[in-house]
Amino acid sequence: MLRRTFTKRFSNPTALNFLLRFSQHRELHSRNRKAMEFIAKGWNALKEVDRVIDYCELNDRRLIPHLRTAKENFELALEVDNSNTHARYWLSRLHLKYHVPGACKAVGAALLVEAAEMGDADAQYELGCRLRVENKYVQSDQQAFYFLEKAVDQLHPGALFLLGAVYLTGDCVKKDIASALWCFHRASEKGHAGAAIAYGSLLLKGVEVPESLTKFSLKNGSPTRKARKNPDASMMSSIEMAREQFNAAAISGCDLGLKWLNRLEEEEKSLSTESV
Repeated sequence: MLRRTFTKRFSNPTALNFLLRFSQHRELHSRNRKAMEFIAKGWNALKEVDRVIDYCELNDRRLIPHLRTAKENFELALEVDNSNTHARYWLSRLHLKYHVPGACKAVGAALLVEAAEMGDADAQYELGCRLRVENKYVQSDQQAFYFLEKAVDQLHPGALFLLGAVYLTGDCVKKDIASALWCFHRASEKGHAGAAIAYGSLLLKGVEVPESLTKFSLKNGSPTRKARKNPDASMMSSIEMAREQFNAAAISGCDLGLKWLNRLEEEEKSLSTESV
């Protein structure tokens, strides 16, 4: 009876297709998980290199075992899952940045382009930076801007900061302070210290924050909402918002954030002394 029920149920083509898709999805998940394990091992080895590379020669023999471990694991990750963009990106970094045995700049560049075109945000950001910096004799600004925008679509903090700087200076695009503020704001939310400094300094200059940045995140009693009710408090609101940005940068280890906080404190002391 049980065999008859089983045979009848799975003789249906729809049920068989479901089982086939389920099996393929499970296999894909298994490959991706194994690839991520290899990437984690490679990343840990590379992290150990980065920890000491500033205190030794780039081609120091003591770094070679870690570099080989990283390279082997990233290559194994690609063998397991050839569609893994993270493995492509990190392997490209090994070829382009480190003195790993068997390194090849051409291979690194090809891997970086592949990872960027496959949608990896880190690869898109790095490729955009390289196209702007390393090709001064080639008109590659449009390509660089294309990949930076792709990374911004995925809210990559470095790409957001760089695009904000582009809009702020009007380099290659029309100058747009509102767009620059949006980029700096989102990058700051992602923990980018440079974007927090840029955003805070613009606030101190009196640049008006677009309503699109605040209307969905306002809380009762926030400085911005108080400023709307009391226009005279707008300057204080900007100062408090800037202080939050500088404090966030300082917490992340940025010395410039501390300098801005000290400068604000000194100016407030001088204003209070003058008022007395």
